[in-house]
Amino acid sequence: MARIIDGEKMNIIGENVRKFRTEQKMSQQQLSAKLETIAVYICRGSVSRIEDRTRTVSDIELWGLAKILNKPIQSFFEDASL
Repeated sequence: MARIIDGEKMNIIGENVRKFRTEQKMSQQQLSAKLETIAVYICRGSVSRIEDRTRTVSDIELWGLAKILNKPIQSFFEDASL
């Protein structure tokens, strides 16, 4: 059986990460820097890959994104497509 991450898309939250980040007028670099302040290390390039869904997201990274973007974790999955 193929795993879901064997496909082209490596996560289902990337579009919402981009939406929440841009709603706050935050650049990818700014998001990366703010994540670093809570010991979640995602470089700017990795933020880009998360948003275009070519990179997986760990649970701690999702927690950090939710904390910095001030959104409940569940909101990252709303209207997400596989």
